[in-house]
Amino acid sequence: MSHPHPELGPPPKLPEGGLRVTPLGGLGEIGRNMTVFEYGGRLLIVDCGVLFPEEEQPGIDLILPDFSSIRDRLDDIDGIVLTHGHEDHIGGVPYLLREKPDIPLIGSKLTLALIEAKLQEHRIRPYTLEVEEGHTERIGPFDCEFVAVNHSIPDALAVAIRTPAGMVVHTGDFKMDQLPLDGRLTDLRAFSRLGEEGIDMLLVDSTNAEVPGFVPPERDISNVLRQVFASAQKRIIVASFASHVHRIQQILDAAHEYGRRVAFVGRSMVRNMGIARDLGYLKIPAGLVVDVKALDDLPDDEVVLVCTGSQGEPMAALSRMANRDHQIRIVAGDTVILASSLIPGNENAVYRVINGLTRWGANVIHKGNAKVHVSGHASAGELLYFYNICQPKNLMPVHGEWRHLRANAELGAQTGVPRDRVVIAEDGVVVDLVDGKAKITGKVQAGYVYVDGLSVGDVTESSLKDRRILGDEGIISVFVVVDSTTGKITGGPHIQSRGSGIDDADFAHVMPKIDEALAKSAQDGVAETHQLQQLVRRTVGKWVSDNYRRRPMILPVVVEV
Repeated sequence: MSHPHPELGPPPKLPEGGLRVTPLGGLGEIGRNMTVFEYGGRLLIVDCGVLFPEEEQPGIDLILPDFSSIRDRLDDIDGIVLTHGHEDHIGGVPYLLREKPDIPLIGSKLTLALIEAKLQEHRIRPYTLEVEEGHTERIGPFDCEFVAVNHSIPDALAVAIRTPAGMVVHTGDFKMDQLPLDGRLTDLRAFSRLGEEGIDMLLVDSTNAEVPGFVPPERDISNVLRQVFASAQKRIIVASFASHVHRIQQILDAAHEYGRRVAFVGRSMVRNMGIARDLGYLKIPAGLVVDVKALDDLPDDEVVLVCTGSQGEPMAALSRMANRDHQIRIVAGDTVILASSLIPGNENAVYRVINGLTRWGANVIHKGNAKVHVSGHASAGELLYFYNICQPKNLMPVHGEWRHLRANAELGAQTGVPRDRVVIAEDGVVVDLVDGKAKITGKVQAGYVYVDGLSVGDVTESSLKDRRILGDEGIISVFVVVDSTTGKITGGPHIQSRGSGIDDADFAHVMPKIDEALAKSAQDGVAETHQLQQLVRRTVGKWVSDNYRRRPMILPVVVEV
């Protein structure tokens, strides 16, 4: 198995007749999925998603793929193929279209409806091409055939990309539910036909590659939901991804069966479910869904709220309910259902929300104590089955953390893919398919691009380090006025602290040390403001470290008069 090397340099020029594959996100992480294909000087992008921040990225709203390697080639992009409508596959599209709004978007009906609604908020009107399974579209030099796959959102597609360099198949996110709620199966006949034709390179979803066996059918959740609805005494509050139409459908069916009314809470939930209803993907009995304000007039045992926040996102509805920061107040006897999995890295945030809800007396049902979630990604048994059908000549696991990528690579090797044809890459690593063989040839920049409010890319790792220090250790500011000719102190030091855990009165002990250090520097002829600030920082920092074993941010201000 080939794998990236940290000393990889920029890739050479792509050989004539070769196909270049460059993942800019989604490898080594769960989210930010984006892959760039290049042939004959033209580019095709598959997906452009976002990654959600973790605790060590305070204040960050979203994390985007790094567009720098294609920024000077935006005119070469023939289109963006969107495999499905989840945020980790479409959330970055508005930020790429800000740079060139006329790049065509290609996807299924629901996927395009979801991205168009999102782009409307960014005041972008996209060029779109709606496709469905079985369709073939010529996009520049790329001949794209779309294949139905089953996932935790309707209308998901895989794409087979044919060029003179060979055929590459990108699965997107998929599983092989044999009893899907909408009757739309992963099209194994189509994949078998592609395998017979000859798949030169297969890019496969790795998220569940470590999990043995097969994913249970989505419909298995229905019986568990009915049991919960039958025993709930007061309100039922369900947290789910705002795009999980199949899961919401089962909630609506259970509510209808047990005589409850449903209200959607949260902007994205209201928007997405409205789109799914209008397009016919969500079947809602008349009178079942009401405005959230109408719930005040209903008894608690006739109410269901469907909201966002299943991953513990701090600003999502469920987290705010747990923190008593939402108009909906959790009371003893309410039942809360977290109808989703735990995305790696979100565990602490989710359990914090569960504890908060339990504190107010809610009965919290989650994946850990009831079968209220099944995954949308193929497990190891399904992947083995899939490889035996497709029989690819080269394999590149995508969409997953390192452990998922390696587990998926091993599954492919076990089914007969030659180990020297299994490519384990990471974000930015360039893979060229030349003469039927895939190999790593270089690396481009593919770091995190942070969205913080209205700023995109302005926040750096250094900024985040400062935020973490401020959050963990607090800040101490020191203000000193010195004579510009003698360097002696004429005012201060004035010291203030926030969050440092040090009593303001204790700073009296460090003031003589500051006086002494500045007096010595004046004798040595040091009068440059920056040097004096660094001297104050070192003096206060050493005193804090020696006496408190803490390392707060120290902000010295030296003014000359």
